[in-house]
Amino acid sequence: MNDEYAVGTATEGGIPFMQMGVSFIIGLAVGYFLKKSFKLLLLILGLGLVVLFVLESQGAFQVDDAMIKDGVQSGMNSFQSLYDMLKTRLGSMELSSGVGAVAGFLAGLKFG
Repeated sequence: MNDEYAVGTATEGGIPFMQMGVSFIIGLAVGYFLKKSFKLLLLILGLGLVVLFVLESQGAFQVDDAMIKDGVQSGMNSFQSLYDMLKTRLGSMELSSGVGAVAGFLAGLKFG
């Protein structure tokens, strides 16, 4: 009798767990992508800055430090707004799946 009860509970109780699992995977994928894209963005930005500084040292042109700071700041603001939008979207899922999605998102950021 206990085995039948366990099977029935697993079938009925498995649905919220599966929803949490799927939303966790979605959040994990989004967090992982976000962290990897941020790393790629930093790599491209760093490479571009090194090229600018080398060309400046060769006398090709003059680099304005304030312009670089403003460009990096606007890029960071855009990335922050994307991060906030994704976190809000994942958090707005149903309660059980939203918690799983946010947990997956944070895990993706950690492991990405």
